[in-house]
Order: sequence, then C-alpha cells, then structure tokens
Amino acid sequence: MKRLIKSFSLIINYKTFIITALAVISTYTCFQLGLIAKFPDMLVGVAIVFPVVFSIGSAYQRRETALQRLADFKGHAVAIYYASRDWTSEKSNDLPPRSKQIIFEMLTLMRSMFMTSHGPVWKENEARMYKLFSQLSELAVELRVYGVQSGEISRVNQYVSKMIIAFDNMKIIHNYRTPVTLRAYSKVFIYIFPIIYGPYFASTVGDYSSSLEYVMPVLYSFILVSLDNIQDHLENPFDEVGEDDINIDAEETTHLLH
Repeated sequence: MKRLIKSFSLIINYKTFIITALAVISTYTCFQLGLIAKFPDMLVGVAIVFPVVFSIGSAYQRRETALQRLADFKGHAVAIYYASRDWTSEKSNDLPPRSKQIIFEMLTLMRSMFMTSHGPVWKENEARMYKLFSQLSELAVELRVYGVQSGEISRVNQYVSKMIIAFDNMKIIHNYRTPVTLRAYSKVFIYIFPIIYGPYFASTVGDYSSSLEYVMPVLYSFILVSLDNIQDHLENPFDEVGEDDINIDAEETTHLLH
C-alpha cells in the first residue's frame, strides 16, 4: 500500500492540481462569457498524446538498454575477479581483494556520476573512473607473475575493454536523452491545452448533469500532466527518483564476491 501511494505521488503532483485548477477556471470563465467552440478531439491525440507516448517509449527503451549495459559491466567485472582468484598457480597474493576493491570503487563512483548532471564534478569523476580502469589493466598484467598464461591475460584485458564499452554506453544514455525540442514542444502543449480548450469544455456543459460539467477538463488535465510526469521520471534512468529507475548497488554486487 505504501509503495502504491508513492507511485501515485510521482504521477500526480502539484503540477497536476495547478493545471487542473486553471482548466476549470478557464471553462467556467468561457461558459459565463458565452465563449464556446467545437474543437476537434483528434487534435489532442495528434498534437499531444502521440508525441508524449513516443517520448515515453523512447525513454523506456533507453532504460532497457542501460540495464543491459550495466549487466555487461558487472558480468565482466565479476569475471575479472574470478580470474584473479582462480587462474593463478600461486594463491598467496593480494590480487583478489585488490580487484574486488577496484570493482567496488567503480560501481560506487558510477552511481555517484549518473545521479549528477554533466559539469566540472562529472569530469573529475570520469577521470577517476578511467584511472580505475587503468588499475584493472595493470592488475591483469600482474597475473603473469603468478603463473597465468599470455592467452588468459589477453582474455582478461578483453574483459576490461568490454567494461569500458559498457560504461561509455551508459554514459551516452545519461548525457544524451530524448530530444530537447520534442520535450519542450510536449510540455508547452500539455500545460496550455486544458486552458485554451476552455471554450470546447464550456460547449459540453449542457451534456452533463449538474456538478459533473467540469469532469472533462479535470480528466484531460490529470491524464496529460500524468503522462508528462511519467516521461520525466523515465528520462534519467539513473537518478533513483522514479519507481522504474536503475539502482547501481555496489555493496550487493561485491558482497557476492568471495
């Protein structure tokens, strides 16, 4: 029940009530002034709903891709840990705990990076991330000292390379999102539509029973603003605000490495 209430609070917020109030006021004013018009209903679907649904679908696809890239990153990181633990002929070395620590620092730093916007701090963290990649690469070279063959070391280096590719893919998903112009277009029409359609809502007042004449502007406002809120929460799959966001849990992943 608590989670359901939280989900509703993310979809229906203060913007919903502000737009709803303005739509009701617009409808009441137009009815009192006799300003009525029969606007086409299909305009709502073509001009607003279709672009918003397209944006939501695009944002959700980006989230799914980010999940796949995160799984790639974690999978190859775990493979590197197991290589440092099991492939060496001499077990009295510190490679497993060092690789585990590097992986933990990577996941922790990546979570911090993806929860912030691009800027000076981002660039500093990105430089730190590539230093950690460098440490993993150096650790792979050290495997030779403990009896690991060149072919297996080459494989570990491939794991590092695939982790870098996965990280860069997630970085691109974080930095490049739904087209800004499309989002701006959708927001403008979502917020002004229930208000400028006041004459249309006023023309339908006689079609409803008393006290139900404002049902249409309320429904339109709730539906459109809720769609916009859904799109906003899916836009950044890493910010851990929405219910569908990605949680990069460094502790949980490294806890499984024994």
